[in-house]
Amino acid sequence: MSVAVVFLLFALCLVIAIPISISLGIVAILPGAFDPSFTASGSYVIRSMLGGIDSFPLLAVPMFVLAGIVMAHGQISKKLFDVFAYFLGRRRAGIPCAVIVTCLFYGAISGSAPATVAAVGSMTIPFLMELGYDKKFSTAIVAVAGGLGVIIPPSIPFIMFAMASGESVGDLFMAGIVPGLLIALLLMVYAVGHCRIYGEDKDKINAKVDELHQKGFGKVFREGFFALLSPVIILGCIYTGVASPTEAAVISVFYALIISLFVYRTLKFRDIWKIFRESLHTYAPILFILAASTAFSRVLTLMQVPQTVSSWILGSFSSRIVLMLVINIFLLLVGMVMDTTPAILILTPILLPIVTAVGMNPVHFAVMMVVNLAIGFVTPPVGVNLFVASSLTDVPVMEIARKAMPMILMFLIALILITFIPQISLCLLGG
Repeated sequence: MSVAVVFLLFALCLVIAIPISISLGIVAILPGAFDPSFTASGSYVIRSMLGGIDSFPLLAVPMFVLAGIVMAHGQISKKLFDVFAYFLGRRRAGIPCAVIVTCLFYGAISGSAPATVAAVGSMTIPFLMELGYDKKFSTAIVAVAGGLGVIIPPSIPFIMFAMASGESVGDLFMAGIVPGLLIALLLMVYAVGHCRIYGEDKDKINAKVDELHQKGFGKVFREGFFALLSPVIILGCIYTGVASPTEAAVISVFYALIISLFVYRTLKFRDIWKIFRESLHTYAPILFILAASTAFSRVLTLMQVPQTVSSWILGSFSSRIVLMLVINIFLLLVGMVMDTTPAILILTPILLPIVTAVGMNPVHFAVMMVVNLAIGFVTPPVGVNLFVASSLTDVPVMEIARKAMPMILMFLIALILITFIPQISLCLLGG
């Protein structure tokens, strides 16, 4: 069976709404089913699926998912928001900027874009609307800023890239810090411009900010201290060598439970079983996609797809700049129609040899790839963040997408800078 037929069948499965994990499993088995001499028999595919999820680094994913859900139920996002609103609230676009910074910090806890949108948006969108901000703008800014959850460490897509490439998870996490801050800064620049044009209800905003200031800095900071400390503990354990990323993920779960149950007391013991069930429902589909993606990527390797694609692209594009632009456009299109996990696991073995052949650092490429796919979280038709945000406000997905376009443009500006200035990603690694 030819590679073109395999991808055509895969596209057909997606078009007729077969779940992506099942679609990947089908196309992974078909080459061996039609050609008995092909190495990837049915049993080989099953072994690849089981072997793909038998990974110590992969254990970090369900732990970060669980920690994010615990902190969502523990109202950690509200504690973070109050701290940032205290300092930024009186400035132009201060409250939207506080929302963006809250998404940045919450992303450093959950490692997931949809989780960031759900946790931060459920609290901040009604607050923004109460202060007079447009409903569509409020929804769009949370949906887009939620994409920071997969760029700022710890990031689940970076863990997936490490699985597919063999790169260090710690190096990938470190490389995501400056790009995440850059994107957050550009989004805040847009928020300031938007509020300059459309105005703000300063009376309502000042009244709410005054309530925070009446509490006093000491009380607001004390209430938010343990929430602010969470990413410091998680990343500090990794970068000081105290714990591996997987062990740090487990620490994050216990930390989230302790501060939610005993410090903030926003969680009851009776809630824990419900949280475990929600975490299982969130992670189980990821696990099936991961297993099927691993098997499919191994089948593609046996069919020599990476070598064929690499030879064709390197032979067709002699300019490094053109090559980078072509890969970016391709990844943007993939992000629009495919979830992050299968996209990374399938495309990394294909694209990594191409970019390394032109002298690109694999860690730099990882950041470029994840930023591309993060944009896919807010672009139809898949745009998971759009659907999560829409479920919170009942604003139609396409209306959120239209309102988000200027913010997506900021993401694209950051992507161009990240692509052609490697130091943005590698500066903390000494690159």
